[in-house]
Amino acid sequence: MAEQVSGQDFDYDLFVIGAGSGGVRASRIAASHGARVAVAEEYRVGGTCVIRGCVPKKLLVYGSHFAEELQDAANYGWTVEKMTFDWPTLRDAVLRDVDRLNTAYTNTLETNKVERFLERAEVAGPHSVRLASGREISAKYILIATGAWPVMPEFPGSEHCITSNEVFHLEKLPKRVVISGAGYIAMEFAGIFNALGCHVTVVNRSETILRGYDESLRDRLLQITMARGIEYKFNCPFDRVEKRDDGSFDVYVGKQPDPIHADVVLVATGRRPKTDGLGLENAGITLGSTGEIPVDDHGRTACDSIYAVGDVTNRVQLTPIAIREGQAFADRVFGGKDTSVSYDAIPSAVFSQPPLAGVGLTESQARQAFGSNIKVYSSDFRPMKNIFGHRPERGLYKMIVDASTEKVLGIHMIGPDSPEILQAAAIAVKAGLTKADFDATVALHPSMAEELVLMR
Repeated sequence: MAEQVSGQDFDYDLFVIGAGSGGVRASRIAASHGARVAVAEEYRVGGTCVIRGCVPKKLLVYGSHFAEELQDAANYGWTVEKMTFDWPTLRDAVLRDVDRLNTAYTNTLETNKVERFLERAEVAGPHSVRLASGREISAKYILIATGAWPVMPEFPGSEHCITSNEVFHLEKLPKRVVISGAGYIAMEFAGIFNALGCHVTVVNRSETILRGYDESLRDRLLQITMARGIEYKFNCPFDRVEKRDDGSFDVYVGKQPDPIHADVVLVATGRRPKTDGLGLENAGITLGSTGEIPVDDHGRTACDSIYAVGDVTNRVQLTPIAIREGQAFADRVFGGKDTSVSYDAIPSAVFSQPPLAGVGLTESQARQAFGSNIKVYSSDFRPMKNIFGHRPERGLYKMIVDASTEKVLGIHMIGPDSPEILQAAAIAVKAGLTKADFDATVALHPSMAEELVLMR
């Protein structure tokens, strides 16, 4: 249950380091419970997702989709003349929306009377933080919500590469892009640049894209993106990057003697908790092997007065999870509610082109857990919108079921609008519905979503 906050011995009841999704939610909810709250943010209010992550990236995905939609328009009777694309127009529109969201998040804190310090803060002790200006502030509780940061491996020429932080600010659209990594960030930007007409080469040190997603979906995405012109170099770690006199780059990978030529080299090999220099040792907190802050089920660290939420804990690096953890922390510590966060049946999506999404166990995971006692239903179909587009690309939906109980263990899909469709399906998986429940639901025709209740 909640611990009672009392006394005026501290400057604040709660001091939050990091004004991202988790930190802002925790600050707002704690303040609504009557706590005196302050938050420090060294860059901009809003955090990775809003400022340099999923929101601006999704806007780039939307912008890049028009290349395909405009090409298809002729088949629907539309005449589109002088079709051209201007990168600065899209880039600046996205950055303006980032400014809007930054203002909105700032206003949220202001409305809830959360004091803001726009500077770096570090932990100085169990109840103390030190600002970059040198000022020390005391708080009954400290919440760490500093998120994660892109990993930049060390190799010759790495200083010539960019990460997902910088990609939104490119001066011009590159003709050739080399992307290191094959996780969701890499695959999303590969799709964006490919759709915008860039030549894209994805270089991965292993032979697997999107590790953790269902193998059938990964294979389908690989086939489709290769057909769209994306090149892949598997089992090829980066060796070095050399800059040419004209400003372009030669990228040497694996044991291949000839370099890949590029105008931009994007490294998207993962993200690690942003804990460097936070001073957590001053409160007796030892970081984990990946730099994460170890916490218990309630987000409490080894120091009873310090908590952590979001990507900095390296539990589940998803914005909605950070938000739920931030709210649960504030409700529990300041609101008297015994609240916790459930980590099962978390839906996730990759906004590749086409996108894929999944919830629950993949087929491989289910076989490891249940052996042969599972059933796999699927629907392999050509989306209606692809028919007039003269694209042979096919969608694929899979449902993994416990053969004994008919309970749906997982749903996975690739095809247009898959993330939008999966959100509703995730409710069914979370609720523990059975295959019979899906079969008993009338199909919504004609739609792609109807395949969920027609799988055999």
